[in-house]
Amino acid sequence: MRRKDGNAELRRSFTADVLPAIGSIAIKDLTEHDLGGVLRTMVARGVNRAAVMVRNSLTQMFAWAEKRQPWRKLLIDGNPMELIEIEKIVAPDYDMSNERDRILSDAEIGELQAVFDKLQAEYDAAPDKRYGTQPVAATTQRAIWIMLSTLCRVGEMSMARWEHVNLDAAEWFIPKENVKDNLADLTVYLSPFALEQFRQLKQVTGKTECCFPARNNEGHVDSKSISKQVGDRQSMFKKAKDGSPRAPMKNRRHDNTLVLGGGKTGAWTPHDLRRTGATLMQRLGVSLDIIDRCQNHVLPGSKVRRHYLHHDYADEKRAAWTLLGDHLVKVLSARRAC
Repeated sequence: MRRKDGNAELRRSFTADVLPAIGSIAIKDLTEHDLGGVLRTMVARGVNRAAVMVRNSLTQMFAWAEKRQPWRKLLIDGNPMELIEIEKIVAPDYDMSNERDRILSDAEIGELQAVFDKLQAEYDAAPDKRYGTQPVAATTQRAIWIMLSTLCRVGEMSMARWEHVNLDAAEWFIPKENVKDNLADLTVYLSPFALEQFRQLKQVTGKTECCFPARNNEGHVDSKSISKQVGDRQSMFKKAKDGSPRAPMKNRRHDNTLVLGGGKTGAWTPHDLRRTGATLMQRLGVSLDIIDRCQNHVLPGSKVRRHYLHHDYADEKRAAWTLLGDHLVKVLSARRAC
């Protein structure tokens, strides 16, 4: 395995869910029931997607073993993973395509800003800040608005460096090594709204190489850091391994301050901001082709077409991002005026 995270997530999932359950069972004695038990335990606590990912990793592992000694001899009775039907293990309402459809409404976007303002005001007014509710970190707030207004992925944003942000030209360059699947470089033409977020961010982290530095200022913040901060403030949706509400975790937030819309539409994640921004562009009349380009998606069509047609659509993308940014300004201004 050669993943961008150095296989950290693979090791974490096996250490947490696989090895404690079946790590001591000899390969020759391992059955489909043992493997299914691992996955059912995960599904019982509501982590269907994680169960599917573990299934995929186990399937890959056993397929590798079938072709190599000495494991091949130990699988003489067959590959037990071939008997696992994950569709019958995950929750009945789980979408196997994992296509989340959560988007934030304009009302929720305005509510989010109101939450940020309220938490900050309460903290500033607290007589003893040691016991006051901590506001959402300024860098996290900027990250949320940047993701929403640029359609970038949380990983791309977490790895951003100031050398790639040109405030004068209102451009943010994302090198392909920071892009999912190393697809292609992307230049984001910052709207006035997004540009202001970067300017505010630079006042906080501008003396470091990374826009979102780690606590020790060595390298960038972990790509999961923002997601954890957002998730920890929606604790009503978190479950423990036995399916019960998740207990507070050491040195982590445990409240519902970022639950939007009363929780009626479920939890939201940083990746939902990317989907929300794209949906807003569509609603504002931006063509699907330009939205795809703003998201740096693989475009449909023949390889021949992609090879010969090289217009960069810079003006069209700039207009789309500006349209989105202007809409966000209106939404947030209207909320604050209430």
